[in-house]
Amino acid sequence: MFSRKFWFVLGVLIILSPLFAYAAELVGYSEPLENIAERLGVEENPIYEGILPDYSVPGLDMFSGTLISAVIGTLITMGVTFGVAKAISKDGG
Repeated sequence: MFSRKFWFVLGVLIILSPLFAYAAELVGYSEPLENIAERLGVEENPIYEGILPDYSVPGLDMFSGTLISAVIGTLITMGVTFGVAKAISKDGG
């Protein structure tokens, strides 16, 4: 279905995901909506924390958590995408 090049690039991006987290930490990046909420004095009051809150895995360091979160997020996204594609395809598979 996909070429070896696709899987290679996808694997490299997943493996490099902790580097992106490290770089974001170095430059002090934070989410734009979090910045606006802080300026407005809005407090966080989550109803649902999500599967991997803040792209991390509780109990792991930031970089390992980011890597695992990238793998899990990629698998979920690909699974849903393939499922929808199969459901809407004309021949059913």
